[in-house]
Amino acid sequence: MRTEHSHIHQLIDKLENLPPERIQEIEDFIDFIRQRDQDRQLTHAAMKIAEPGLNEIWNNPDDAIYDTL
Repeated sequence: MRTEHSHIHQLIDKLENLPPERIQEIEDFIDFIRQRDQDRQLTHAAMKIAEPGLNEIWNNPDDAIYDTL
């Protein structure tokens, strides 16, 4: 926790030394990272929800030959 807190202060120091237009650029990048993480979480949740239904479709005797490929 202490290391993380120290790291945050180092990042703040770096931010304080940047020109305003760079601050906006960094804020946009942070928003992009957050959105990407949310999208990945949503995709993962959707995959987990769909998995049981897809298993019923894919696990059948007619398609068993494909399991060995």
